[in-house]
Amino acid sequence: MSDNATLFEPLDLKQKNAVEESLVVEPISYWKDARRRLATNRSAVFGLITLSVLILFAIFAPLFSPYTYYETQLQLKNLPPNSQFWFGTDELGRDLFTRCWWGARISLFVGISASLIDLVIGVLYGAFAGLVGGKTQEWMMRFADILYAIPYLLVVILLMVVIGSGITTILIALTLTGWINMARIVRSQILQLKQLDFIRAAEALGASRWRILLRHLIPNTMGSIIVTVTLTIPSAIFAEAFLSFLGLGVQAPIASWGTMANDGLSALRYYPWRLFFPATFISLTMLSFNLLGDGLRDAFDPRLRI
Repeated sequence: MSDNATLFEPLDLKQKNAVEESLVVEPISYWKDARRRLATNRSAVFGLITLSVLILFAIFAPLFSPYTYYETQLQLKNLPPNSQFWFGTDELGRDLFTRCWWGARISLFVGISASLIDLVIGVLYGAFAGLVGGKTQEWMMRFADILYAIPYLLVVILLMVVIGSGITTILIALTLTGWINMARIVRSQILQLKQLDFIRAAEALGASRWRILLRHLIPNTMGSIIVTVTLTIPSAIFAEAFLSFLGLGVQAPIASWGTMANDGLSALRYYPWRLFFPATFISLTMLSFNLLGDGLRDAFDPRLRI
């Protein structure tokens, strides 16, 4: 026993503190850990960088272009891409480079605006339904199911008769039923969260329903909300492009990727660049948003947290 005792020496106070500090792991918050995991996801980073470049070009490229999206030059019609017209020209001699970035403004504006409207309506509706529960919740969700059964293409046609075609019509049509998916996701999250102890403690302390909803429940569903918004934007962009392709969206001479794709389809055999550029930007934007959305979903998944 005495021999074993000589093998151990007591640490002084400084050495003890140094050892204790080396064993302490710095705590990582939920949001910091999500940012770290998102930064290590190459696909999500690629999507984020691509979207940033597209948005910057949509904002600034038309400002530095010597042409406008509606300026016609019939003597320069259907020119292939060259040093003067980087994306070529269309059947009226309009610069496709300028029109593509004006179309990016329209498509991104519609997609982001529709998603933000869906965010506000869906979060409030779904959170209130989940918090109230009972028959009120059932009636609210059945009403949402009825709206979801209405085809948005039929809604667009009816709105065109009443309001007329344009961006306002597209936004109303997309947001009339687009918030339902958000409401369902938020409701399911609220139903799980309100059974937890911290919510019951807030109720026992006399917190009102609105305080519990705004201060406790909604902030704890932000991960799912952000992911849903990110995945909603490409759906709205594609819907706008589809409606404009059918002639139910923005009207000439306003440019959008959908109208440009419609104009370029008839000239695909002889002037393929007229369809190639808007179709490429639509595909690239949707791919980037989906990659970013998948990355955010993995980053906010608590089961993958280290």
